[in-house]
Amino acid sequence: MSKRLTMDRILQSQGFGTRKWCGELISSGEVGIAGVTVADSRAAIETEGLVFTVYGETWVYRENIYIALNKPANYECSRKASHHPGVLSILPEQFTRRNVQPVGRLDQDTTGLLLLSDDGSFIHQQSSPKHHIPKYYDVTTHDPVAPELIEILLAGVKVHDESELIKATNCRILNPFHLEIVLKQGKYHQVKRMLAAAGNHCVALRRSRIGGLKLDALGLAEGEWCYLETIQLAQLAPD
Repeated sequence: MSKRLTMDRILQSQGFGTRKWCGELISSGEVGIAGVTVADSRAAIETEGLVFTVYGETWVYRENIYIALNKPANYECSRKASHHPGVLSILPEQFTRRNVQPVGRLDQDTTGLLLLSDDGSFIHQQSSPKHHIPKYYDVTTHDPVAPELIEILLAGVKVHDESELIKATNCRILNPFHLEIVLKQGKYHQVKRMLAAAGNHCVALRRSRIGGLKLDALGLAEGEWCYLETIQLAQLAPD
């Protein structure tokens, strides 16, 4: 939605600091639009399509941000990481100031597609099991994958602290030690617990896809991220 804001408020909304600090940033001549230094921090500026620079780096105004990260191993999906670095440390520091947070969680040793945003409604929609958004996982197993294992995972397994059977939405063998599991829940250590209950064990786990959004199509190496635009966000729509 287009609106007019003063430049200090624009910078504040984009996570560059307090309004006072953003005003000082402008006064010091470090902010520009279309190659022209912004001189008045209180002049009203149209936000739609706004491109500006801070310290010579180019930024696009975004009312909310939606990010896809190819999460590396040994990062925690927490704003207050304890034993490993947090995934937010991979992103520009102003994203933390504008309250960007992971959408759900991947275990510290799990890699692959992780969404992050500062849009609370989007986070709720993507996280809620009521919306039935399928998530695809590539699993490396300790023992060879037998056809019987696929049947068990599809039929459902009983795991500790769960009153009902936990089922895979879909499941297929990729190679003797590698399978794809599709889930619509997001329970604690779900893939690992399901495999253990079915008689095998998870050696490595990578989330490859959420809904129709495929990690490989984004072209991100581990540790790289990108903004998600309208066409990609549409691929995340619930079933």
